[in-house]
Amino acid sequence: MSKDDIRPAAEADGEAGRGAAVVVGGGLAGITAALSLADAGLRVTLLEGRPRLGGLAFSFKRGELTVDNGQHVYLRCCNAYRWFLDRVDGAALAPLQERLDVPVLDADRRRLGRLRRTALPVPLHLAASLATYPHLSLAERAAVGRAALALKGLDPADPKLDGQDFGSWLAARGQSPRAVEALWDLVGVATLNAVAGDSSLGLAAMVFKTGLLSRPGAADIGWARVPLGDLHDTLARKALDSAGVRTELRTRVTSISRTQNGGWKVLVPGEDIEAQTVVLAVPQHETHDLLPDGALDEPDRLLDIDTAPILNIHVVYDRKVLKRPFFAAIGSPVQWVFDRTDASGLADGQYLALSQSAARDEIDAPVAALRERYLPELERLLPAAHGAEVRDFFVTRERTATFAPTPGVGRLRPGARTKAPGLYLAGAWTATGWPATMESAVRSGISAAGAALSALDRPRDHLFDFEEAA
Repeated sequence: MSKDDIRPAAEADGEAGRGAAVVVGGGLAGITAALSLADAGLRVTLLEGRPRLGGLAFSFKRGELTVDNGQHVYLRCCNAYRWFLDRVDGAALAPLQERLDVPVLDADRRRLGRLRRTALPVPLHLAASLATYPHLSLAERAAVGRAALALKGLDPADPKLDGQDFGSWLAARGQSPRAVEALWDLVGVATLNAVAGDSSLGLAAMVFKTGLLSRPGAADIGWARVPLGDLHDTLARKALDSAGVRTELRTRVTSISRTQNGGWKVLVPGEDIEAQTVVLAVPQHETHDLLPDGALDEPDRLLDIDTAPILNIHVVYDRKVLKRPFFAAIGSPVQWVFDRTDASGLADGQYLALSQSAARDEIDAPVAALRERYLPELERLLPAAHGAEVRDFFVTRERTATFAPTPGVGRLRPGARTKAPGLYLAGAWTATGWPATMESAVRSGISAAGAALSALDRPRDHLFDFEEAA
């Protein structure tokens, strides 16, 4: 990247890059911010240190396979991420279920249950499924219903809920360990990346109220039928190019600072870029290192936002062992299993991806130990796997996959605006009200762009409207 490449884009609107914006970070938050700013007429430069876009939702090649680093899903209530898919022309490649239907296998009892909805209004849409859910006793099902009604009455934005843990709240409302495993953690671990006892009640209430207790179809599940890189890199890059965004990969920002005329200077190796607006869309610790003095009252709070890992196990069999597109498991270390055969390009056999959230105890386990543990579990869950040849077994590890949704984390999450004019924050870890999901990342990018456009007195009517979508 040469000086001649950068200066015209940054300074075309005048001194100090007036009318220009720099977005640091090419994950979903950064892509969204860049698109939203460019759609308002700003000259935008997007800087990403990796050789690709997509952040922690990406794909890579392994031989003939195209592999996602981990299984990502979204729900019908994820309105901002659905907007993102539409914006990059990718919605048809990540369709939603017609209606929520989750097969749940109990490994110990060898029983299949289903969590599914009807078209009835909330909360009756789940009543039939709960009434026949075989993994809970009649008394446990009744207790779950009472807890759900109590949960519906909570306000996730109440600061008092942020300091409480979800597990204690459930126990106080008669939820047995079995109910927590077979229902509350089945959903909560996958969405929060933590078990109930380690999760903020505020975030848990938000997940369950929005996903299960808002609209009948809110929890319908969607996932990419193509590699994530097709959506978050290839199509996103095409959308950015069409919007006029200048995207620079393999470009790591080393510092940002004020210029004498009140703009911003973004330093990359061998170059600096001037702009009026800067959006930092990078993880919290990296944001802390780049923040100029005075941008936040207590910047060290960012360092107190802990991270949580996700372990992903990939198994390629010589034949089909799973008939369903996915299932969840209880009574087993296996959590969620997805069939990624078609999406990966595998022509013969079957490729299963196991998504293991809240995996702090196993994130650094040797591959051999994970193979010894999980292959027998898959055989226990899937009789067709007995005798099947395992052609490949490998692991991907995201040690800092999400922020940890621990009690008290809400007070640590900053909003989009900083105290430094023209500097904004984005990322799933910021104060979106959501846990660390693709939805949260996209919402943060929209919020950062909205704050920037408001300060610049630029039109905002093209932005995704959270209130209207709700």
